[in-house]
Amino acid sequence: MAEIKQVAANRKAFHDYEILEKVEAGILLTGTEIKSIRAGGANIREAHARPLDGEMWLYGAHIAQYVAGSWQNHEPTRPRKLLMHKREIREWIRGMAERGLSIIPLTLYLKDGKAKVELGLVRGRKQYDKRQVIAKRDADRDMQRAMRHRDR
Repeated sequence: MAEIKQVAANRKAFHDYEILEKVEAGILLTGTEIKSIRAGGANIREAHARPLDGEMWLYGAHIAQYVAGSWQNHEPTRPRKLLMHKREIREWIRGMAERGLSIIPLTLYLKDGKAKVELGLVRGRKQYDKRQVIAKRDADRDMQRAMRHRDR
């Protein structure tokens, strides 16, 4: 069984977007970047993915410079290539073009020592949709609480 250690999560994405599809992708990193990720120095809150020349790229992800890195240290917000199958990239590009969707990273994690990112094909929520989701979550929580107390 694969050992998974979550490094960074985009919790705001679950509030601001309706997630239609998810896919796991690898990330092409340098030596100091993977060391920094293993130390917990990553943030994907402002990141998004875009296709470029038939490849998928991650923009805006901040991976802090490695403390013990020398002059070979990396730039924290450089674009990083995502490792996906061509078929998946074509399907997601079609979804973006036809339905006006976006691609954002949901979680960044280490799986068997390799950095992976879970991408989501998302549609933005309107303000009233966000309020409806919060109201439904609160109602479900209250109902579960009532069911627990009824059993006593």
